Amino acid sequence: MKSLKFFEKIFKINKQTMSPSDALFEGIKSGDICIDCGANVGTITELMSKHGAIVHSFEPNPHAFNVLKEKFKDNNNIYLYNKGVWDRNTKTKLYFHEHSDDDEVMWSTGSSILEYKGNVLKQKYVEIEIIDLVEFIIKMNKEISILKIDIEGAECELLEKIINTKLYKKIKHIYVETHDHKIPELKSKTDTIRKLIKQNGIKNINLDWI
Repeated sequence: MKSLKFFEKIFKINKQTMSPSDALFEGIKSGDICIDCGANVGTITELMSKHGAIVHSFEPNPHAFNVLKEKFKDNNNIYLYNKGVWDRNTKTKLYFHEHSDDDEVMWSTGSSILEYKGNVLKQKYVEIEIIDLVEFIIKMNKEISILKIDIEGAECELLEKIINTKLYKKIKHIYVETHDHKIPELKSKTDTIRKLIKQNGIKNINLDWI
């Protein structure tokens, strides 16, 4: 098994280049369970699967999800969910990126459930279903190899629940894209999460992989 430092380095390099290396997934064994939250068009999902993982991929944006369905229609080890993830089960609005009219798929990465996110259109949205990811993982009752979270600003509440329920102890590696650098309103919440991670001595949650 590769060290956490190795994974941190590879994640940081490849997220910046938008070309994730297979080296990231060398630690995955056939049959391992991985979860990709905010899968978009499936770049990370595909690499997880190539190394033998059973992948659960969540993507609420309908345009990105259509790409996922087509890409993985013949892959029996990938389970696709046209849903968002958070700390609760609910329904809400997913706001589209301000440039989404130019290319719905390309700009699907910027869609968010946060109305106050600076680059979304308040008047352009779709109603989506949100699931409680903590509840989903608990019901699986299996160890998770890698949990990747890129949910455009909704990560703080989810991480707080993962920490408070100690669910992180059942997950080998958790990689999260934080959005406080893009959404100033999230800075206080993100700082709180960092403090919780430090106070609890948590080593497997990485907020700095990009």
